[in-house]
Amino acid sequence: MTTVRTPPPTLPVRQRTQIPGNGLSPLLDRLAAEQATGVLMRDGGMLHLSGGQLVYAESPATPGLDALLIARGALDEEGWREAIAQAGPLRQVGRFLVDSGRIGQGALELCHLGALYDAAYFVLGPSGAPARFRHGEAHWLGPVRPVPVAAVERETLRRRELLHRIWPDPATDRDPLVRTGLPAGPAVTSRQRAVLERIDGVRTAADISRALGRPAFHTLVDLRRLAAAGLVAARAAVPAPVVHATVPAPLAPAPAHTTVSAPAAETPVPAAQPAPFADPHITFLKRLRDALEAL
Repeated sequence: MTTVRTPPPTLPVRQRTQIPGNGLSPLLDRLAAEQATGVLMRDGGMLHLSGGQLVYAESPATPGLDALLIARGALDEEGWREAIAQAGPLRQVGRFLVDSGRIGQGALELCHLGALYDAAYFVLGPSGAPARFRHGEAHWLGPVRPVPVAAVERETLRRRELLHRIWPDPATDRDPLVRTGLPAGPAVTSRQRAVLERIDGVRTAADISRALGRPAFHTLVDLRRLAAAGLVAARAAVPAPVVHATVPAPLAPAPAHTTVSAPAAETPVPAAQPAPFADPHITFLKRLRDALEAL
């Protein structure tokens, strides 16, 4: 008698919802599976791994752990410099800060996780350049609270989707920023007003984050909400003033005693077309419509 074995049912695979342009790091997933230790370098910064877990992340777009600790009053600059000098070569800066009483373990872990997730969001951004990994290199901070790679990837995707829902244009994340001239109403929070006050046509979101000592992602959220309200725009998105073409004045008539030959047939000069009129109220309504459609 032949026994027919029924294959086990195929379980459905859960798929993550991703907006267009998402792309994390296959190399990072492989390093996590291999429980690798070292530093992964991408366009947006660096991810430090120990045993396949993330122990630190850094990006030029975000304030570092030291800036967040000092801005929150948890540590002063002198204490940070001493910790780097004493424990940096031993890769034990975090442990030194706690053991010396300069900061509590809970406060250090909280700021460390905030800085790690903040920088990882930018490091894991879309990139056209190949990533590189340097094996065996330990970070100077030392172990604080390692985070699984999968948790960081999930949070990065969640943050991308949140920003996309608020305002789908990412130009305010990277370009120099300008105010549109519309008055800030009472709905603008104190956090958003602090961001508005630092917009000068030169600063980017990263510059504002460093000036405020805040996580960069929080600044992106504020800027996208301000953009959705029509208060902020990327400088590149602001239309340049229209320059009207001028028709040169006709030449003065020739003197009477001068013999002038018969003029050749002239090509008529087209009249200058009036510049298109852009109603600021219509522009604002279009931006508001786009923001509502993105919700």
